[in-house]
Amino acid sequence: MPVESGTDALTGSVDERPFMQRALELARRGLYTTDPNPRVGCVLVRDGVIVGEGWHQWAGQAHAEVAALADAGANAHGATTYVTLEPCCHYGRTPPCTDALIAAGVRRVVAAMQDPNPRVAGQGLVRLARAGIETGSGLLETEARQLNPGFCQRMTTGLPWVRSKLASSLDGRTALLNGESRWISGEASRQDVHRLRARSSAILTGIDTVLADDARLTVRLESADTPVNPPLRVVLDSRLRLPAHAALCDGSAPTLVITTAPDSSRGGARLPDTVRVARVRADSAGRPHLAAVLALLGEEGCNEVMVEAGAGLNGALLQAGLVDEWIIYLAPVILGDQARGLFHLPALTRMADRYALQISEVTRMGADIRLTLTRHPAPSSSNPTH
Repeated sequence: MPVESGTDALTGSVDERPFMQRALELARRGLYTTDPNPRVGCVLVRDGVIVGEGWHQWAGQAHAEVAALADAGANAHGATTYVTLEPCCHYGRTPPCTDALIAAGVRRVVAAMQDPNPRVAGQGLVRLARAGIETGSGLLETEARQLNPGFCQRMTTGLPWVRSKLASSLDGRTALLNGESRWISGEASRQDVHRLRARSSAILTGIDTVLADDARLTVRLESADTPVNPPLRVVLDSRLRLPAHAALCDGSAPTLVITTAPDSSRGGARLPDTVRVARVRADSAGRPHLAAVLALLGEEGCNEVMVEAGAGLNGALLQAGLVDEWIIYLAPVILGDQARGLFHLPALTRMADRYALQISEVTRMGADIRLTLTRHPAPSSSNPTH
């Protein structure tokens, strides 16, 4: 497709952003399927026209560059490659993409960002440059990073990106005093939750929530034909109380129980073989240590972890500073001060001790409002908040 010319800091002559934007669009097609790999898109361009497109669809299948080269055929020779992530230069489930690009005779490779994977980390571009291919990176890098927050974080810290979902009334309540909570939010919000589940590597909850709601924590999208890699269902269960008849044991998606207890402490029916049990160290209250839980999920290859839990687990995660993004669906209803709150926290006696968050996005969801919040540094003493 021809594009209009302009100026761009990367080349100084042609505005290449439309090509990288197209590569990002292609990458988003793998939003629900590439785990534990990143979402990557690629386009090949000759004389201002896209001659090949591709994206990474499933882990173990062709990477975006290889798919785009196959689409372009002989037209790949002499083309410029726009790819949302630096081409890999190592053998994994598939051969190095750098080798495929070199063999195809591309003239130039522009990556939106370098690969944070230590096995690549700039070496893919170095390998291409040594083969005589012109390289560049940084074009629409912010957008590329936003597409893979969990992969980037796991590759650099070993920890997944943690996103907690909460549904609340206007007065900050999540359920009635008797525990009834269906439904605070509307249908549009509930469908949005399933889209968040679909892009997640794992859904994390606590045993008390499981015993109260017996939720399946599976993905149900508007279109049943949309491909989804089912997220891992993770239950924090310090005393191994998960019943063998619970919906999470139905085998419809993988389930992991994280505990601090030995097998001998479990009573009742044996869990089915589809449910794995892992042990981590305990915190001071005997519960799974949350930092150890997230480290374990990082080792499991989880990029994005979605928390769907009650006030206890969300309060503990807030106190520990382990949530990267909070999604709160605010419904136009009032439940009263006897209803259950969002977070179980120790009583604060000073405003300086409050937990500060930053609103990064406000979106209308039917009758509800979706707030997206991130961690925010507490106000400094030199710049007090009144």
